[in-house]
Amino acid sequence: MNAEHEEAGRRWMAEAISLARRGAGRTSPNPLVGAVVIGPDGKAAGRGWHERAGSPHAEVIALKEAGGLARGGTLYINLEPCAHRGKTPPCAPAVVEAGITRVVAALEDPDPRVAGKGFRILEEGGVAVETGLLAREAARLNEAFITSIEKSRPFVTLKMAMSLDGRIAAPSGESRWITGKPARAWAHNFRDQVDAILVGVETLLKDDPLLTARPEGKAGKPLIRVVLDSRLRTPIEARALPPDRGVATIVAALEGGDSSRAAELEKAGAEIVFTEAGPDGRVALAPLLETLGARGVRHLLVEGGGRVHGSFLRQGLADRVMAFIAPMIIGDDSAPGAVSGGLGSSLGAAPRLSHLEYEVIGQDILIQGYLDDPFWARSQDDPEEYSDV
Repeated sequence: MNAEHEEAGRRWMAEAISLARRGAGRTSPNPLVGAVVIGPDGKAAGRGWHERAGSPHAEVIALKEAGGLARGGTLYINLEPCAHRGKTPPCAPAVVEAGITRVVAALEDPDPRVAGKGFRILEEGGVAVETGLLAREAARLNEAFITSIEKSRPFVTLKMAMSLDGRIAAPSGESRWITGKPARAWAHNFRDQVDAILVGVETLLKDDPLLTARPEGKAGKPLIRVVLDSRLRTPIEARALPPDRGVATIVAALEGGDSSRAAELEKAGAEIVFTEAGPDGRVALAPLLETLGARGVRHLLVEGGGRVHGSFLRQGLADRVMAFIAPMIIGDDSAPGAVSGGLGSSLGAAPRLSHLEYEVIGQDILIQGYLDDPFWARSQDDPEEYSDV
């Protein structure tokens, strides 16, 4: 493969990934997918991306735009074309029918309903298939989708906002606002890209949050709201309870809880999910996450207090941490911290983040990192030769 051809391939795949990113927050439980059709003359003939769940897939849109120019052409796509019928027909047969002779896909789709089946349909239809181009970037783009399939639970992001000395509120419980308006706007834009948001009941009792995504300039995505409430203390009048355009507010409680209280909360709009007790005697997180995953939640944002964050960290159920640090010092031992409950007695036992990113937002600093080496970091990127399937 000559350098000019390889550079052109990277450029087209980078565009496919950029197109896929436009669907962020709207395609779940489907992945983010973008596609570019290159005609036999080497020029882009069609582009497309999956805009939202239930809408046409990226390759179908790109092929339609390309029309007859797709015949004899190449399709660049960040994920294997699907081979199963969901809300829309399978895409791999449509690629064959359009006359595409070569498909360059960054990744194989890990969904068991696809997982190589799309590639086999293409090859049986006489289409050459190559994989691996910009695999690392493509894997990171769909880290929530891939993690949820591999672990049978949502990808979990812990988000916290704290002072320089690690406090998330004053001793009185006052927490509005530790971070500035730009950081809060950033956080709402991020909420708009996840599927569900989780807090502990203490947060509900102290702050009475809406638990909605309110990005600037557009309507926010309806989020599934989850409250960890072992003893069913959620107030009937809590602002998070009224149904939001058909999206559930789940109150997770311990088995054997007060059935009459559960009935009251259900009448107020909550959905009660009873679980066994976890290692800390509270709601077991692992089965709750499995329940959310079975409902199509790919990405869960946890905005709990220190105890909730500590529980996720101790049980190894957090994938990424987002920490906003504000230029203030609260300086009181009685003020709540960002993480509590103990994570080990030595520095060696303390969780450490990898693949760190730093950003200044307004007057606050955002630090992001992963708790384990993320799978995408092990992906080969920009191979000298793509691998033939």
